[in-house]
Amino acid sequence: MNILLPTRKLEQPLIDLLKSLKTGDRIAVVQKLKIGNKSWTAEAVGAFRGINYLSTGVTTERVKEDDIVLPTVHFTKDNGEMASICLDEHTAIRKV
Repeated sequence: MNILLPTRKLEQPLIDLLKSLKTGDRIAVVQKLKIGNKSWTAEAVGAFRGINYLSTGVTTERVKEDDIVLPTVHFTKDNGEMASICLDEHTAIRKV
C-alpha cells in the first residue's frame, strides 16, 4: 500500500513503520494541534487496527480531482474506545 498525503510529504521512517504494523500492535499517536495562536500536542495510545484512506470533498458534485484523500490510522484505545486519526506532516507514531 502506498501511503501518501494529497499536498504534503510524510517522512519515510513513518511510512516504513506504518507498513510494518500488524493488527494488535501497540502504538502511540502524537499530533500537533493548533487553534488561533495556541498550539499543543496530544497523545493517544492503543492497539493498531489498520490503515486506509478517508475520502473527503465538497458537498456539491464536482470533478474527482477536487477530492482530497487522507491516510487514516485506526486503533483501539486502552479504555475500549475505537479511534481514527488522519495523518498529516505533524503526526508522529511509535510502537510501544
